[in-house]
Amino acid sequence: MLAQQFVNALSLGCIYALFALGFTLVFGVLGVINLAHGAVFMVGAYAALMVITRLGLPLWGAIIAAMLCAGLSGAVVDALVLKPLRKRGAPHLIPMIATIGVAIIINNGAQAVFGADNLRFPLGTVPEQVLQIAGLRMTVLDLGVIVLSFVMMAGLMMVMRRTQFGRALRAIAESPQAARLMGINVERLFFVTSLAAAAMGGLAGVLIGLNSNAIFPLMGQHILLKGIAVIILGGMGDIRGAMLGGLFLGFAEVLSVAYIGSEMRDAVAFGLLFLILLLRPQGLLGKTIQRKA
Repeated sequence: MLAQQFVNALSLGCIYALFALGFTLVFGVLGVINLAHGAVFMVGAYAALMVITRLGLPLWGAIIAAMLCAGLSGAVVDALVLKPLRKRGAPHLIPMIATIGVAIIINNGAQAVFGADNLRFPLGTVPEQVLQIAGLRMTVLDLGVIVLSFVMMAGLMMVMRRTQFGRALRAIAESPQAARLMGINVERLFFVTSLAAAAMGGLAGVLIGLNSNAIFPLMGQHILLKGIAVIILGGMGDIRGAMLGGLFLGFAEVLSVAYIGSEMRDAVAFGLLFLILLLRPQGLLGKTIQRKA
């Protein structure tokens, strides 16, 4: 029973981590907490649903469409909102407030187009058989989420550490001004980062929509709160920390439901998060930043 709960927790934690990976990428490079990420995540889920129900494409085609639509949405948000604020040297609080407004606009637009009711992917979108692995039960979707989340984390870390593109992003994260002096096209990389992070959010939207079997305009708001908790817990801007934080939150929620009660799910999870941050305010893998007078 305990081993099965660990499998369930691993699947849920990987779902949180998938959402948080794109979230933490934006913060690590742009230094902005993009509170429109939840709305972009919702765009990806609706795009996949429309491609499957209206065009009859398979799931892999829907995932590509979701990543393209969400990535385009993220690029538009960067071009129309974040870039002008960067040029004006706006403090970090201003982009956060601006992206809240963007999220409200996107959510209201989705509600006007699709309505407020829950929509669902058609039956058979994902194979429904249950796999038996070492005596543990796992659906095909659970296995796909777990494998994909770890593959994406490994891929992101490889790109950031082993490629010229990744080194340029790390240089920007340290100092955009110094990166410009080194000949790096900072604005182009900001744009690419926003696009890539939003595309990852769109992918997470499809998987969470399949997992919960519910797509609605405000679906991104709940996961946004969890995503913020995950990146703070893991360490702001740390890819490994996003994965670790997502797993921690997933395990805390599943085990609290199993052994304490569903009504205490969020209380236990966020209570543990609060205690950890009291002991380690910079997060599990974050670095302490010293301020000099």
